[in-house]
Amino acid sequence: MPIALWALAVGAFGIGTTEFVIMGLLPQVGADLHVSLSSAGLLVTGYALGVTLGAPPVAILTTRLPRKTLLLGLMVIFTLGNLACALSPGYGTLMAARVLTSLAHGAFFGVGSVVAASLVKPDRQASAIALMFTGLTLANVLGVPFGTWLGQAWGWRATFWAVAAVGVAALAAIAALVPADHGSHQSDLRGELRALGRPQVLLGFAMTVLGFGGVFTAFTYIAPLLTNLAGFSPGAVSPILLLFGVGLVLGNTYGGKLADRHLMPTLIGSLALLAVVLALFSLTVHGKVAAVITVAVLGAAAFGTVPPLQMRVLAKAGSAPNLASAFNIAAFNLGNAAGAWLGGLTIDHGLGLGATPLTAAAVTAAGLLVALYSWYLDRRPACVAAA
Repeated sequence: MPIALWALAVGAFGIGTTEFVIMGLLPQVGADLHVSLSSAGLLVTGYALGVTLGAPPVAILTTRLPRKTLLLGLMVIFTLGNLACALSPGYGTLMAARVLTSLAHGAFFGVGSVVAASLVKPDRQASAIALMFTGLTLANVLGVPFGTWLGQAWGWRATFWAVAAVGVAALAAIAALVPADHGSHQSDLRGELRALGRPQVLLGFAMTVLGFGGVFTAFTYIAPLLTNLAGFSPGAVSPILLLFGVGLVLGNTYGGKLADRHLMPTLIGSLALLAVVLALFSLTVHGKVAAVITVAVLGAAAFGTVPPLQMRVLAKAGSAPNLASAFNIAAFNLGNAAGAWLGGLTIDHGLGLGATPLTAAAVTAAGLLVALYSWYLDRRPACVAAA
C-alpha cells in the first residue's frame, strides 16, 4: 500500500481522538469551568452539530479545490481548533473552539476516502479506504484512553495540546507524502441532490440518526456512569475505555463482513443487539465486573451497526453516492448530538444518571423500527406479486 495512506490515517487518528476523548474528561471540564455535568456534555453535542451542519455545505463549496489543497486546509482548521480548545478561558470559548474543529471532520473523511481510492488500483480501493479509517479505529483504541489518562493526570487542556500536535504531524505527513492532483473532479451535483430525496435514502438517514444516536445517549456520560454508579476510581476509566475500543474494532470488522453478505438482516440484527446491550447496561452498571464486560460488548454492538448503516444509504443512493455519503456522516453526528442532549435531559429531569442507558435503548429501538419498515418496503413488491 502507498505510504500516503498512512498520512491520511494520521489525520483520521487525530480527528477521531478529538471527537471522542472529551467524554472521558467531562467531570474535569465541568469542575474546572464551573458548569454542570449536563452542560459539559453539550460540548459533545456542539461538536456533533458542527459536523452535521458543516459537512454537506463544505463538501459542496470545495468541489473546485484540488484534493490535496483541501486536505491541508482541513488539517489547518483542525489544528487551530484544538489549540483554541487548549487555550479557552471559559465554557463559551471552548464550545466555539469545538465547533470550529468539527468543521474539518466530515469533509476530511469524505475527500480522504476519494484520495485513498485514487492512490491504488481499482481492485484494492476498498482496502485503501479501510487503511485510512484504521486511524479512526486506533483513535478509539489508543488515542481516547491515552488522552483521557493525560487529561486526568495533567489537566484536560493537556489533552488538547497533544491532539494539536497530532494535527501538526498529520499536516506535515500529508504535505510530504500525498501526491498533488490537478483539477476539481466535480460530480453531477443535481443528480446527487435528487438522490437525497429518495424515500429509502431518507429512511436510511433516519436509521443512522436513531440507531447510532442511542449509543451517545449513554456513552457521552460513560465516565460518571463508571465512577458514580459502578464505583470505579477516575483512573480506571481509561483502561475500561481501551476495552470499549477493542470491542468496536471487532464489531466494525465483523459488521462489515456480514453486511457484505446479507445487508438488511445484518443491519436489523445489529440494531436489535445494540438495543438489548444498552438496556442491560442499566442493570450491569451497578457492578464492577458486569459493567466492564458490558462496556466491551457495547463497543462491539455499537460499531457493528456502522458498516451496514453506511452501506444501506450508499446502496439506495445508486449512482449518486457522494453527497449521500456526506449526509450520512452528518446523520451519524446528528445522532451523536441528539443523544448527548437527550442523555443530559434524562439526568436533569428526575430520572437520574442511571436511566441514561434505558433512554439510549429506547432511541436505538426506534431506529430498529425504521429499519424494519424500510426492509418491508423493499420486500413489498415481492409480497404483492406472490399474493
